[in-house]
Amino acid sequence: MTAASKRSLHPEVIKRIGRLEIRARHIVEGLLSGMHRSPYFGQSVEFLQHREYARGDDLRRVDWKVWAKQDRLYVKQFEEDTNLRCCLLVDTSASMEYGSGPLTKCDYAITAASALAYLLLRQQDSVGCAVFDETVRQTIPLRTSTNHLNTIVRALEQREPREKTKLYDVLARVAETYPRRGMMVLISDLFVDPADVQRGLRLLRQRGHDVLVLHVLDDDELDFPFARPARFEGLETADALTCNPRALREGYLAALEQFLATVRHNCARDNVDYALIRTSMPLDAALTSFLRHRLRERQR
Repeated sequence: MTAASKRSLHPEVIKRIGRLEIRARHIVEGLLSGMHRSPYFGQSVEFLQHREYARGDDLRRVDWKVWAKQDRLYVKQFEEDTNLRCCLLVDTSASMEYGSGPLTKCDYAITAASALAYLLLRQQDSVGCAVFDETVRQTIPLRTSTNHLNTIVRALEQREPREKTKLYDVLARVAETYPRRGMMVLISDLFVDPADVQRGLRLLRQRGHDVLVLHVLDDDELDFPFARPARFEGLETADALTCNPRALREGYLAALEQFLATVRHNCARDNVDYALIRTSMPLDAALTSFLRHRLRERQR
């Protein structure tokens, strides 16, 4: 690994690493070196029942709430799966092809998905993938073998950006394709109606899935730095606008903040983990921050 990648993998460094699976390995190595404790997602554990405490039982399993009510010690028993089931949902619609830096949003998203797949397979968890735009274009089944990373990478590399995003329809299909409860990681710019996003995420939560959203946006979209007269062309429509950007900036940023606030609020209300990520942010640092947040939430 180079000295630059040891410090952090900036987008320009990632861009120079050609093959996607090699990018994933470098990112995870940087991510692990940046964490003070394991960033692993952990096993899938479900509460099964209580039983009376017996001498030698692990005190961490004692249900102290029951003790407070009944003055008797009971321990929690869990039904434990051998591994976590995680599906990576990657948006490859036309709007994801925008990029003002070394990586487009789509490049950033598929690299993040590859890194997460590598991390999960490394800990022997089960990983699948769905690549979508207006509909699901490719579905990769859940597998635990280490060479499954190559299958996921091939699906991500073969994306053909087109169409708009119909997120609710996509998530409804994913819910049917992966009926057993697990983790769903959505990586998208979420450029759809926020109500559509909310309905889709809520459906996954109602099916019992743990849902994570990585909201990937370009710096231009977040900061609107344009100053000179410009022509803006839609990536998913034939619409175009020639204007003075300075006259639009205040209104654009206000509308953007309202959109982001709505998405954050809806995710919080439905207990969905959410992170906004700039494509200029080093990917290992972005994932480290996100996984640290999840660790803190799990500890609570």
